[in-house]
Amino acid sequence: MSEEIPFLSIVFPAYNEALRLPDTLEKTLAFVNSQSYSIEIVIAENGSDDDTLAVAQRFAAQTDIVNVLHLNQAGKGRAVQAGMLAARGAYRFVCDVDLSMPITEIPRFLPPQMDSADIVIASREAPGSVRYNEPYYRHFIGRIFNNLVRLLVLPQLQDTQCGFKCFNAKAVETLFPLVTIPGWTFDVEVLAIAYQRGYRVQELPIPWYYHPHSKVKVVRDSIRMALDLIEIRRKLRNGTYERQV
Repeated sequence: MSEEIPFLSIVFPAYNEALRLPDTLEKTLAFVNSQSYSIEIVIAENGSDDDTLAVAQRFAAQTDIVNVLHLNQAGKGRAVQAGMLAARGAYRFVCDVDLSMPITEIPRFLPPQMDSADIVIASREAPGSVRYNEPYYRHFIGRIFNNLVRLLVLPQLQDTQCGFKCFNAKAVETLFPLVTIPGWTFDVEVLAIAYQRGYRVQELPIPWYYHPHSKVKVVRDSIRMALDLIEIRRKLRNGTYERQV
């Protein structure tokens, strides 16, 4: 890859995404080619038992703006943490492979359109957001968890779990080494640490399109995530994150 520090890094956590990844990368490369600033793509593949790694490596062989990481263990938080810390951009955008938010929305998260925050997170609940094709039961379950997040950890935010978030480089390099949760609740942890350390966080309403192939196992993962929230709250109260450097 070029030694130039890119303006933007787009980080894809990828677990068993062999089917969706090619189309997503084609759309992302088209987006990259339409922008005037430099962009790198980082694919953090972890623990897949399909051809995700081979697909990612094939794209990396075709262009020097794609970089591939391979981790042996699964866990979205683990993949995002590794990808964000390996990225080199002045701004680093974590992006779900399903592109439930169109890739063309990314400029809204960046200066000059957004220059008043260190972290900008996509929100499906902020005024102006629109959901498409989502079953009612999925929205209902999501709101239960979001309300629990607001009750226990982050009353400031309406939607911590949407998979599209932009951090400036300083925020990434300060916050992501402190993340301890390897699974789905890493979003809550990194945002909680951000607030505790005085970073400016803003929610941005987006158009969001439901895709039926979610990897969340509702019962099992909901229990795990609830326990994670209790652990994050405990660490916030006893100053664990403040003591870490």
